[in-house]
Amino acid sequence: MNLPGSDRLDIQYLNRLFDNTSECYKFFWFHAILTEIRAGHSSCTFETLIDSMIAEAWYMVSEYHLNLGPADNLERVCNRIHEISNLLPADDRSKILAYIRDCDDSEVSGCKRTLIQNVPYRLQAPFLPDFRGKDWNVGTRKLAEEINRRERLIYYFSEISGLSTRINISDEWMEYLTVNGDIIEGWLRYNMIQYLQRRNPSVPGIADKVEPPKERKLDEVKKFWRLETAIEPVRDIYGDVELGARDISIDHFVPWSYVAHDEFWNLLPTTRSINSSKSNNLPEWNEYWSRMSGQAYRSYTLMWENDMLHEAFNKCADHHLNDINIRHRLYREGQSQDEFCGELKTVMLPVYQSAKNVGFREWRYSGA
Repeated sequence: MNLPGSDRLDIQYLNRLFDNTSECYKFFWFHAILTEIRAGHSSCTFETLIDSMIAEAWYMVSEYHLNLGPADNLERVCNRIHEISNLLPADDRSKILAYIRDCDDSEVSGCKRTLIQNVPYRLQAPFLPDFRGKDWNVGTRKLAEEINRRERLIYYFSEISGLSTRINISDEWMEYLTVNGDIIEGWLRYNMIQYLQRRNPSVPGIADKVEPPKERKLDEVKKFWRLETAIEPVRDIYGDVELGARDISIDHFVPWSYVAHDEFWNLLPTTRSINSSKSNNLPEWNEYWSRMSGQAYRSYTLMWENDMLHEAFNKCADHHLNDINIRHRLYREGQSQDEFCGELKTVMLPVYQSAKNVGFREWRYSGA
């Protein structure tokens, strides 16, 4: 992806900002700077930017358990805040920032101090091609003073004092990053996703896990299950509760926060209260798999027997069966229960096991 050119700025160095990235910090630091620029701020403290980094990483770490890097302090501080706060993964950014600013936990404070040791200076390494290894290891004050002597950088340092240190964005870069903000944001997001995918090779849908979803539409799925309850009784697999059309809530057997999709084969009806109790956990496989697959097979057979339900299924499939191969394997006509459940297990078990491997906990319904 080529960034917009400039006659006055060294865009070739900006293009190389993420060339050598073994940790996640550069992505989040630069994103924090862009956030400040979008708010019209050309000067801000290290602490403001670190707090913004934590808020940006909060959702992907607390909701998806994404690995940000080896012994990563940004991941560590998010996990610590998750332990000591009542914040929810999808809480509003302003609420998360307010908590971080007021938090006096020693571990959180220590992580914040660690995060400012290198990234504020090393982000601009491509603009400093003559710097060698020893040039970076001279102490933060001396390093900041040396960087401040260079020309045509994105930002410079002032009021050098730990988290109170300020960065001041040059006028020319402020203008460039403001005018081209959407393009720069897309370029940053692309590079971040590439990095996160390398760090989380077994996790699907990384692109959908960088920020909270704006909206999920399951209306056609609900219509399908409501129609099925009108044809014959349907029972929830967790609490063995008979479902009424008005009380249906759609559950992702393997949590949405892992799969990041609404594929029909992973969806099943339950009650609102049970769905809330299950939250982002994995149903115990040995306890619930046979019930889940049995219910899915019964819906499959009814779909082929009832024209109205078949029509409802086709409407679901248009939005919730995006893999043509899986649609054919699972929902072709004429399968026995063993055949259907065997195909469903082939699709679902690797996804379930992968979610378990990255830290999603198993769950069993304990009743109201």
